[in-house]
Amino acid sequence: MIIWLASYPKSGNTWLRSLLSSYYFSEKGDFNFDLLKKIYGFPAKSFFTEYKNELNNVDDSAQYWISAQNKINSDNKNRLLKTHNALGSINNYDFTNKQNTSGVIYIVRDPRNVITSLKNYYEIEYEEALTFMFNKQKVLYEKTFPLGKYINFNFLGSWSIHYKSWAKNKIFPTLLIKYEDLEKEPFLVIKRVINFIDDVSNSNLKFDENKARKSINSCKFETLQKEEEKNGFFEANLGEKSKKKIKFFNMGKKNNFNKILPPVILKKIITEFSEDLNELKYI
Repeated sequence: MIIWLASYPKSGNTWLRSLLSSYYFSEKGDFNFDLLKKIYGFPAKSFFTEYKNELNNVDDSAQYWISAQNKINSDNKNRLLKTHNALGSINNYDFTNKQNTSGVIYIVRDPRNVITSLKNYYEIEYEEALTFMFNKQKVLYEKTFPLGKYINFNFLGSWSIHYKSWAKNKIFPTLLIKYEDLEKEPFLVIKRVINFIDDVSNSNLKFDENKARKSINSCKFETLQKEEEKNGFFEANLGEKSKKKIKFFNMGKKNNFNKILPPVILKKIITEFSEDLNELKYI
C-alpha cells in the first residue's frame, strides 16, 4: 500500500524525503542523494511506459493513475511515494483511492515563502509566480521532443486547492506537518512522521531515536546545499531561460518574506489566502 508524501512544489518535500530515506534506507542514518531514489515520484514517466495511449493531450495519463497504482501495489508491500499532484479527479479519473493508499503525510509551507522559491526555481517574476499560485487549473508537465508527447502530468490547482485537497480529505488517514515546525523542531516532527508511517502500515518497528538524530544531522540544509554545489543534484531543474541547472537548495532560512517579499505581492497573497493562513496560524 502507498503512503504518500504530498506537497505543493517548493514546500519541503525533498527535505522530508531526505530525512526519511536516510532513516529507512541507510544503516546508521547517513544521507546521500542516491537514497532519494528509494522514494519514487508519482506520476512519473516510468510508471506509464506500458500503456499504448499516445498521450497527445496534457492530461491523457490521468486515466492510468489507478491502474498504475494497482501494479505498484501488486506485491502487497508498503512503500513511500512522493507527489505534487492535488488529491482529486481529472475527467472523472481519481488520482488515488483507499484500495491503493493507506495514508498521506502532507507537508505545508507558508505561501509567502513558497512564492520566492517558485520565482527562483522557475526563473519567473513575482507577478508570474502569483499567477502560478492563484491558478485553479494549474498543471505541471513535460513535453517530449521531437515526438511532442505529454509526460509527468501533475494537476496542482491553486496553492489553496492543493492544501485543502489533501489536508481535509476523509478518504484515508492524514498527517499534516508544517515546514516551519520541521525547521524548528525536526526531531519531534520526524518522530511523529515515523510513528504515523508505522501505524498506517501496521508495523511493529520501534522508533530508533539515535538513527533519527543522525538522519537530522546528515540532512541539514547547509549540508545538502554544499553537496549540491560540489556534486550537483539530479533532481534540479534545467532553466528554460538560463539553460543551466537551477540551484535546488537555494536560500533556506534566508527565504524570509518579511525581509525580501515586495509589499504589494505580500498583500495580494494575504488577501487571496487569508482563510488558509488564519487556519494554519500563519497570521
